[in-house]
Amino acid sequence: MHFRTITRIVGLLVILFSGLMVVPGIVALIYRDGAGSAFTQTFVVAIIIGLFLWFPNRNQKKELKSREGFLIVVLFWTVLGSVGALPFIFAESLGMSITNAFFESFSGLTTTGATTLVGLDSLPKAILFYRQMLQWLGGMGIIVLAVAILPLLGVGGMQLYRAEIPGPLKDSKMRPRIAETAKTLWFIYVLITIACALSLWAAGMSPFDAIGHSFSTVAIGGFSTHESGLAFYNSSLINNITAVFLFISGCNFGLHFAVLSGRSVKVYWRDPEFKMYFFFQVALIVICTLMLWRKDVYGTLLESLNQSFFHVISMTTTTGSSTEAIATWPTFLPVMLLMATFVGGCAGSTGGGLKVIRVLLLFLQGVRELKRLVHPNAVYTIKLGNRALPERVIEAVWGFFSAYALVFIIGMLALMATGLDAFSAFTGIVSALNNVGIGIGDFGSHYAQVNDAAKWILIVTMMFGRLEVFTLLVLLTPIFWRE
Repeated sequence: MHFRTITRIVGLLVILFSGLMVVPGIVALIYRDGAGSAFTQTFVVAIIIGLFLWFPNRNQKKELKSREGFLIVVLFWTVLGSVGALPFIFAESLGMSITNAFFESFSGLTTTGATTLVGLDSLPKAILFYRQMLQWLGGMGIIVLAVAILPLLGVGGMQLYRAEIPGPLKDSKMRPRIAETAKTLWFIYVLITIACALSLWAAGMSPFDAIGHSFSTVAIGGFSTHESGLAFYNSSLINNITAVFLFISGCNFGLHFAVLSGRSVKVYWRDPEFKMYFFFQVALIVICTLMLWRKDVYGTLLESLNQSFFHVISMTTTTGSSTEAIATWPTFLPVMLLMATFVGGCAGSTGGGLKVIRVLLLFLQGVRELKRLVHPNAVYTIKLGNRALPERVIEAVWGFFSAYALVFIIGMLALMATGLDAFSAFTGIVSALNNVGIGIGDFGSHYAQVNDAAKWILIVTMMFGRLEVFTLLVLLTPIFWRE
């Protein structure tokens, strides 16, 4: 294990992150909100930490293997999440405890969107912008991780696409092309963000709010610059624009790259995962619309459709934003939408959850087992599109599902041990592991009143969900640390 090389890389990441404090610092100067000193202090502390880690190891540039890759990926989120908590600690006007500051930072960076802050409308603009920026940076980090890095480590859903996605994603030997892939993904990510911001601005948001909400929308985060979220605007147009960009961001970014490279938009429809993603959303929207209309919750069919369109896409993409108290919706709808967050977005997107591709493969495996019951001696292969998948892929999906369920059960029991009731512990783990950020039960609309022990459990669970479970779990095995 080349610890000095790993330390050098982490040091460079912290130095780079310290430079980003200039952006919210400029926002503080523009609005003269008094929060500039928090970002100045963070810049100084972060650059000292970064130089302390990098300078003694600046010449350590050894070739890293997959094992070091796992450690770097985990340290990337752990260290930046910890350094990212500094502005919340240094901003005296917030009065945040260390636990709350870490919770807010990790929730932002993992694009979970759960918050411990209250009274957002009265907070400094620079702090509000910083929260949105954290989610945006985390969202981009997730895409690069899922598309360019985790496949090299044999983790994640994107290795399934190596034979089908064009351009740099097609090459199974992507190690020399990570920089090229990352640049392309950055370009697409920024392009979608700009389009989202301009659309929200044209729909009636202020430039500040439009930029902030475009950050959290494209990252599928859920943070807002207002206490009441998008309900602040009471605009169906803004809700629908947000839902459209959430849907786009929940798609595999490899498909966006294919279309941007000159391929036909038919590349979306040829992708089995996208088709399941699309029809899953449509089915839930139809069910919610008919049920809300039948129960006369909103009066008209059009209003029921508007509400269903936004909330279904928000929940299924694991954003968790809402303009209505969906917990008060009739019958099974709230539970259905909560369970839908387990499916999540597509592989290679900013969405959380199990990922659509894994759910699709679990379904196909279930169908195959039913066929085997009827014809025990027959040989059935599972195909993704026109490509037969090796058994190793199916085994990996089942292994991931088992690990996901195990983390869920242990996390829920741990939350109950801190004093939370069973329902609150269940919804809390759903929120953290699927990176949804919804507040139901004891959590209410925010997590400020939750005990500190539960918050640390949720932070760890957010990390498990964001890093595809195995990436973090492998570090807890003794064999990982043996030479």
